[in-house]
Amino acid sequence: METGHGESGSTGAVRGLELLWGLGERPKQGRRPAFTVEQIVRTAVGIADAEGLAAVSMRRIAERLGCTTMSLYRYVPGKAQLLDLMTDCVMGEVPLAGAAPSGWRTGLERSARADWALYHRHPWILRLPAGRPALGPNGLAWYESVLRVLTMTGLPPAALVNVFDLVDAYVRGAARDSLDAAAVERHSGVTDEQWWAARAHIWDAVFVPARYPVVASLRAAGVLAHPRDRGFEFGLQRVLDSVEAFVRNQPHGRDETVKRDETRCAQCGDPMPRPTPTGRPRVYCSGACRQRAYRARRAAGSPGTRH
Repeated sequence: METGHGESGSTGAVRGLELLWGLGERPKQGRRPAFTVEQIVRTAVGIADAEGLAAVSMRRIAERLGCTTMSLYRYVPGKAQLLDLMTDCVMGEVPLAGAAPSGWRTGLERSARADWALYHRHPWILRLPAGRPALGPNGLAWYESVLRVLTMTGLPPAALVNVFDLVDAYVRGAARDSLDAAAVERHSGVTDEQWWAARAHIWDAVFVPARYPVVASLRAAGVLAHPRDRGFEFGLQRVLDSVEAFVRNQPHGRDETVKRDETRCAQCGDPMPRPTPTGRPRVYCSGACRQRAYRARRAAGSPGTRH
């Protein structure tokens, strides 16, 4: 998800947030509005799903809706706001992550699979930079739900967000690879199996098993080629294994009877230095963490999220 696609002015950003949250006024000039913002956004999503993000333009949307291009700007002022609205619209399809009876891992696993499915339904989302979320109601609700699952780990705040970023980056990267491979197959008209079959002579012509013994053994075992979704599942489990080991190795684990800010830095989660001679309790392990926490409190008035 991203906000401000190619946009630097604060006015456009404010207008975009108003549209996302339904705070803007209806167009007043001219006749009664012929369309709703939702109609425009869903039309744009349909174009992006079918033809890619590059095909989305106000002109194409106007052609679909049977109106003039300029009339659409009464509803959505520009491409940046349109992309935010499109992103938040499809984020509404993702079920909110929930705590599973078996714990945080199952909840995080379900959320990752739901994201994988979303990216395959709407591949254009992956063409938008992940560092500038749309900040719409659907996206924030999803983000909150995943973070709530992660709080079950008992991790300190910074580590919790880092774990979210780790899993999110894996899912996005794996989905992008899967979609790119599918696009190559679609555009070339040649499947992976056909591509490899056309090059099968390499094994007899130039391949020397003694020089590449590991490759030879894996080829003999028939594991060099496998469905892309199977690769995703394997990687997801290994990422979750690493997170589980990280959680397990935390000094206090999931014991919420221990007040974490008495023994670990409230900002980074690192162990706290020894108490000061005055006996005053310390909240941060260093001046740098204290400054980061201060800046975070100052910025707390404006919502922030990642995807």
